[in-house]
Amino acid sequence: MIGYYNYTVVLTYLGMLISFAGIMNALNGDVKGAVICLILSGVCDMFDGKIASTRARTSSEKRFGIQIDSLSDFLSFGVLPAVIGYCLNQVSKGYFYIACIYVLCALIRLAYFNVNEEERQRDTTAARSTYQGLPVTTAAIIIPVTYVISSMMNQSFVYSVGLACMAICFLLPIKVKKPNRKGNMIIGIAGSIELVLLMIGVGGY
Repeated sequence: MIGYYNYTVVLTYLGMLISFAGIMNALNGDVKGAVICLILSGVCDMFDGKIASTRARTSSEKRFGIQIDSLSDFLSFGVLPAVIGYCLNQVSKGYFYIACIYVLCALIRLAYFNVNEEERQRDTTAARSTYQGLPVTTAAIIIPVTYVISSMMNQSFVYSVGLACMAICFLLPIKVKKPNRKGNMIIGIAGSIELVLLMIGVGGY
């Protein structure tokens, strides 16, 4: 079977499969379940890079890892949020255009990152310290908050506005500092709070 098989890719694959389950949940009417899947995918993404760094990989394995990570991210943080929004805004013709723009911006952002990351790894072995443009993975934190606010206000357009703002930020030439250990801990705590709130019934259509 083609591909590169070792433990460094397992978490990436798991996150992608969770996101696919989230898409199925959303289309079957369980939007809250889809948002929970989005958060869980974010947890997988948070740790897959750390696991990959524990193994000495060949150049081909590293490049393969970059590609599958971005492809997984596109499904998890590009397609899934757009599908969630569709299930909230099925009667809104305007949302179709917002979703198209969001998915396109996520695709461009991830492709641009891949090119830059390959060039950076050719020039240095140092770890990345900043990102250019808002990382699409931030959807795992921002989208659940937007969903809860939207559902509590019973105004689905709030979700559309949040999605549009994120799409713009994906492509803005701004530098975003990569979270350190403390930052990752704060993100993890925030994600855990969101997950608990959703599971106990806060928010939801």
